[in-house]
Amino acid sequence: MQNNFIAGVPWRKEKDLKTLVENRTTYTLDNCELNIFETHQEAKNVNLSFGDLVLTTMLKGKKVMHLFEKPGFDYLPGESVIVPPNEMMKIDFPEAKFDNPTQCIALSISKEMIENTFNLLNERLPNKEVTKDWGLDLSYFHLINTQDLSEIINRFIRIGVKERSKEKDLIASFALKELLIRLTQTQARDMLEKTYKTLSSSNRMAFVIDFIKTNIRENLNLDELSAKACMSKAHFSRTFKTELGLSPMEYILKERLKLAKHYLQIANYQIQEVCFMSGFNNITYFIRAFKSEFGVTPKVFQLTKK
Repeated sequence: MQNNFIAGVPWRKEKDLKTLVENRTTYTLDNCELNIFETHQEAKNVNLSFGDLVLTTMLKGKKVMHLFEKPGFDYLPGESVIVPPNEMMKIDFPEAKFDNPTQCIALSISKEMIENTFNLLNERLPNKEVTKDWGLDLSYFHLINTQDLSEIINRFIRIGVKERSKEKDLIASFALKELLIRLTQTQARDMLEKTYKTLSSSNRMAFVIDFIKTNIRENLNLDELSAKACMSKAHFSRTFKTELGLSPMEYILKERLKLAKHYLQIANYQIQEVCFMSGFNNITYFIRAFKSEFGVTPKVFQLTKK
């Protein structure tokens, strides 16, 4: 079952809480600092900033986050927000209570680690297709976690909180590099989802994404997609996976499942109808793939949809 939520973060015992609003537990490592924040009562206009770039990930409960002097947005589990150095976060906790606390992590990452990681990527894997260079784009700061991103955040938390070996900092630095790669891949997918139509005439990957979405019910294959990108099959597959974090066929599967979920939410279609309307041609495979992605069968999802 896919799980884009983060698990395994310890809660502070009641007697150890220094404050009920953004109680902070810190784990310091080379090149980064892992902070776990808990809030156990309703609060407004809580200010927070860091000297380094920060990846925050929501674990439990709900916040309203105000950034870049823009209107506040709901911040929920399964989501992450990238915050630049010294940027003030103004945070509301409209639903926090002692029996319904919020919990999130804030991972501050040194400028040197970020620069070294992306310099290495630009040296080893130049000529990107989606964006010009490897790096973070703060235009796409509020992200829905992908499975890969969630998995590496989970692993990093385990290293920060539980690892006791003398190699801890080295292990953490490798995980941090992977986290930065997964973060850029998640951003690239988010950027393409929002701009593929406008970029389709000037960007090969955007053109392919547009073609996939337009023809999602057709029998799509790598030969056709690589031809659309004017690339060899091997080069296309490698580029797609490197820059977006999943293979072309994995992307197509996720798009079809997303479409199926939409159909199940908007009307009481038969499951077999949804299967074929979403581009699947095998009902058994469709049901198995849907359950793997969303944790329940299409029928159960349809019966319990909000």
